[in-house]
Amino acid sequence: MSTTTKLWIALGTLLGVTFLVLLGMGREIYHQAPPVPERVVDASGATIFTRADIDAGREVWQSFGGQQLGSIWGHGALVAPDWSADWLHREATAMLDGWARDENASSFSALEEGAQESLKARLRKDLRANTYDPSTETLTVSHDRARAIAGVAAHYES
Repeated sequence: MSTTTKLWIALGTLLGVTFLVLLGMGREIYHQAPPVPERVVDASGATIFTRADIDAGREVWQSFGGQQLGSIWGHGALVAPDWSADWLHREATAMLDGWARDENASSFSALEEGAQESLKARLRKDLRANTYDPSTETLTVSHDRARAIAGVAAHYES
């Protein structure tokens, strides 16, 4: 067998193994993807939005070519804002400000440091709790988070 034939066989083997690894990784990513809830409800069971709303938002994003703006390496931030991070930041800020108003402060920044840290701990607990029920495909959020979601949604709609 000539050297050229051996090189072609080596190249074919390398490409075959590479594609098998990529297919295996793609399969794992697909199987471990986070669930998309059928509905998101507040603590009392009132529907905030549904899977149809999520899909409609995805269609709008894709109609602008948004799926082309990000990557696993994060270079999308060079071309467009990270809308997920922006939403989460606005939602967290709205929750903190709402709780501060509940404590008779004008805003979160007007509170003393100790009170701010207490509210930040409460925020972490609220946002990080896994409240997805796979049997009903429902995500339940607190009343405070539902109020923040409504405020952020109003911001994006305007």
